[in-house]
Amino acid sequence: MIRPILRMGDPRLLQRSLPVERLGTAELRDLLADMRETMIAAHGAGLAAPQIGVLQRVVIFGFEHNDRYPDAEPVPYTEIVNPLLTPIGPELEEDWEGCLSVPGLRGRVPRHARLRYTGFDPQGKRIDREVSGFHARVVQHECDHLDGILYPFRMRDLRLLGYTDVLFPDADVVDE
Repeated sequence: MIRPILRMGDPRLLQRSLPVERLGTAELRDLLADMRETMIAAHGAGLAAPQIGVLQRVVIFGFEHNDRYPDAEPVPYTEIVNPLLTPIGPELEEDWEGCLSVPGLRGRVPRHARLRYTGFDPQGKRIDREVSGFHARVVQHECDHLDGILYPFRMRDLRLLGYTDVLFPDADVVDE
């Protein structure tokens, strides 16, 4: 079922999510199915449970091609529960980000260039990956939602926040 996506200003987006206590449940399976359907309908690169009002540490992300990020390399579809991120090295990269909870806007956000993420798939199998590039950016963005952080909070210069159609007038970028 496609669920409404909360938008910036909703206080639920500012809360810290709780760990999932039990994996492999019907409730978790239903939540993930709704998240995937919602993300696809919104042309998202990822979605965190808090964005649909569920304050649990669950994120999904991945795509072969994404209309909102047409130049981004593919990211494998992943469902991860109780994720933990560990930066690999001090290097940061700054690039443009958008968010389904901040529709129509983009901003330049610094993120760790490389990181390791761990957690569990919905059945309890351990996930352990080292990633870089857009994959690393997406994971960091979605996991920020679990701690009540929206991408504008990470920006160093709010002059680099603007409407997508103004920032990229000639680009073929979809942003709700």
